[in-house]
Amino acid sequence: MVADIHIGNNLYGALAYNQVKIDAGLGKILETNRVFVPADGQFSVGDCMRDFERAVPPQVTTTRGIIHISLNPHPEDKISDDQLADIGREYMKRLGFGSQPYMIFKHEDIDRQHLHIVSTRVRSDGSLISDKNNYEKSKKITDDLEQKYGFHPKDKKQGEAWQLSPVDVSRSDLKKQVANVIKPLATMYQFKSLGEYRALLSLYNIGVEKVEGDNQGHKYTGLVYLALDAEGNRTGKPLKSSLFGKSYGIEALEQSMKKSAEELKVGGQAAKTKALVSASLMTSRNGGEFRANLREEGIDLVLRYGNGGRLFGVTFIDHNSRTVLNGSALGKEFSANALGARFADFLTGENPQEDIKPVPSAPVREVLRPSVQHEPENKQPATAKGYGGDDSSVGSLLSVLTPEPDQYSNEQQLPKKRKKKKRRYGRQV
Repeated sequence: MVADIHIGNNLYGALAYNQVKIDAGLGKILETNRVFVPADGQFSVGDCMRDFERAVPPQVTTTRGIIHISLNPHPEDKISDDQLADIGREYMKRLGFGSQPYMIFKHEDIDRQHLHIVSTRVRSDGSLISDKNNYEKSKKITDDLEQKYGFHPKDKKQGEAWQLSPVDVSRSDLKKQVANVIKPLATMYQFKSLGEYRALLSLYNIGVEKVEGDNQGHKYTGLVYLALDAEGNRTGKPLKSSLFGKSYGIEALEQSMKKSAEELKVGGQAAKTKALVSASLMTSRNGGEFRANLREEGIDLVLRYGNGGRLFGVTFIDHNSRTVLNGSALGKEFSANALGARFADFLTGENPQEDIKPVPSAPVREVLRPSVQHEPENKQPATAKGYGGDDSSVGSLLSVLTPEPDQYSNEQQLPKKRKKKKRRYGRQV
């Protein structure tokens, strides 16, 4: 059994992620503690949030008050719903959350059943449940549960089996692959623009474009999702956002981006990311080192190039706070112009780190990212990884990407050497 723990402050995002599964018939509530669920089993994010909030004293303020746990038995373990509920209760009690409000969800969206548990770290007296040694405590609990129920022991393959996967265009189930990526990412990351959302999806070999047109005199605006090949080029048939539900269309996305922009203004996440990026920049001699240093801090760097190999966009994806930020938003020293002037390998595409496959390692706290096996937090990171990993994701993404404001000027000279096409490795969560 593999456990994955994430700590943050987005209660709505954690509950909404589980509601998506329930609404799609791919999940259900197995157990609640101090959270009311109607007898008919109808799940209301708003009602559940109020129950959680009533348990937290109003004077308490913290950015790390919500805990979201995934418990993943071995695919060959056959477990009843009653056993799963018992496992969830015992796990929470031994982790120190037995008296806290929590909800246990069962997911059936992949080939094997697994649990998601949402709870709060804030006690009724306002104190905070410590997250110290969560990794060690959780591992001891899951080891004991494996023995108690006669489960298969955890192994590397199991850890990889339940991670979200990058799109593989050679497979026939493209729609399902795209859905399995965009649904958790859209609810769990904060981004303020379509360009930032596009950069996030590119880590999973997915592109997104805004389309406008006229249908019998009626103007329309929508989104299409596209698969990307190994070099970041479009491939396959575009998929309308309506195939995945209104929550992933342009109107819902614009509302989400507006809300994220407001939260980022007051949340201080950008300042924390800027500090990490600045520290990495100070110790980097070239672009490859800069990217590697960022990885050590749980941050992915996405560079965007236009025709002629021109670097016009820089995006930082901080998997610690689950925020996506354009370089110019962090400061002029992190814009495409500034980084291109500092690192020649970014302008020419000669990035020695870009073709290096990462070595999986321990996670950074609150990380949701691709290609590294998930484990709970509090184990010191060497690279970041995620929920729901860690190849270099940059190179030539989509040549039609629209640059964000202030990311380049007309005076910027074109590089003397055309950018080489680099292989982009997809990511797994």
